[in-house]
Amino acid sequence: MEALSINASHRSCKQAIAEQHNVLSYGAKPDGSTDSTKAFLAAWAQACSSISPSTIYVPPGRFFLQNVEFKGPCKNKAIVVRIDGTLLAPTDYRIIGNAGNWIFFQNVDGVTVSGGVLDGHGSGLWDCKQSGKNCPSGATTLGFSNSNNIVISGLTSLNSQMVHIVINGCNSVKIQGVRVTASGNSPNTDGIHVQLSSNITILSSKIGTGDDCVSIGAGTTNLWIENVVCGPGHGISIGSLGKDLNEPGVQNVTAKTITFIGTQNGLRIKSWGRPSNGFVRNVLFQHAAMNNVQNPIVIDQNYCPDNINCPGQASGVKISDVIYQDIQGTSATQVAVRFDCSKKFPCTGIKMEDVKLTYKNQPAGASCNNADGTTSGVIQPNSCLHQARCDESVRVRTASKQIADETNQNSINLYSNFASSSTLAMTNSVEKCNKASKALNCVTALLEGEYGAIYADLEEPEADYRISPLHDAAAPGFLLVLKWFELLDLRI
Repeated sequence: MEALSINASHRSCKQAIAEQHNVLSYGAKPDGSTDSTKAFLAAWAQACSSISPSTIYVPPGRFFLQNVEFKGPCKNKAIVVRIDGTLLAPTDYRIIGNAGNWIFFQNVDGVTVSGGVLDGHGSGLWDCKQSGKNCPSGATTLGFSNSNNIVISGLTSLNSQMVHIVINGCNSVKIQGVRVTASGNSPNTDGIHVQLSSNITILSSKIGTGDDCVSIGAGTTNLWIENVVCGPGHGISIGSLGKDLNEPGVQNVTAKTITFIGTQNGLRIKSWGRPSNGFVRNVLFQHAAMNNVQNPIVIDQNYCPDNINCPGQASGVKISDVIYQDIQGTSATQVAVRFDCSKKFPCTGIKMEDVKLTYKNQPAGASCNNADGTTSGVIQPNSCLHQARCDESVRVRTASKQIADETNQNSINLYSNFASSSTLAMTNSVEKCNKASKALNCVTALLEGEYGAIYADLEEPEADYRISPLHDAAAPGFLLVLKWFELLDLRI
């Protein structure tokens, strides 16, 4: 019985050891010229079909790969791709230029890519694009789509044709210790792009490229970025958003302990100047150091390249609850803080705490359009945010034409009479003011058209928002506004 117990234990230990699949065993050649694509796919097929944890090992050397897709789902939920060598894309950009991705993982779970260098050989395509010729769009170097529980660590991405790393439709992804390098004038070479994904962390990485260091696309939720050095590049950008009418929003984003060196932007939120139901909310930018950054803090809701498909339109993306905390350093331009928010849906709930930005050893400037928020601590440049003052009237934008169409002319008269006589009694609560501001945006979203102004009257503390003395006789348009207030639980 004792011997059987020992043997059983021995078998159990062997099963716990990860299987290793050396790509050399499948025909890969580390000479930098032999096509090793089939060998890598064969190693993947073995690991994917195994029920035991597996490692695909890429030893030192230079391995040439065409575009390659590692597809799931796999039986195996613990595959490590360990790279000690360098993977080389074709030097002729046309070979993979329209492939979308060079190295692509799809529908996988529990995959780790560790170490190594990925050389995208993108400079030829960059030159083509800058010459104005008809060029392929370019391939992303490393892409994950519809995948879960992914780790990318210790990886270096060089000279991607297009975006270096893309996370699309994924959940639970950790990117750590990554280095991204490309020329500062390389077009469309974002370092890391995240979209339609949740629970993503980007840690302890250094990114220098020709576009955004990190770009955050629609449908991103619960993203944590920490201890990242960015430069050259276009900064950390939420957006561009709102190109499409129906688009999921971005929420719960934290970017902290970030150093920007000579970048075009620092912390940026960008949306198209066109209708959209998208949103950005609950964002924290914390502990950022700016070193000669052209636009350290910027919200641009009038993005419209070449004024095509959006001239004269207002962004429908609703931006709220964005905090800038402990942002220090130097601006390369006089205006270091620029909030250019939507005229239709102003930014609300912006908070600036301990922000100090200088330009040529002097206080920098700030510019605001349609931006409501508060400040605390040392603020330099001086804030231009519109304070959501509770001793003021709260404006409710309405569409008088649509109200007239949907109700009757009497409702317009009620609005007009009420607007000229009412006042707002409200406690000095920033939180409640922000809620009220959001309510107004909801009303605006519902009642589009030519906007007039009316005023809401608050009664006693603990009471609902009510319109008085016209409450009982309110026209349907009034009741519609009141319903929005009720749904948002707006109480004093």
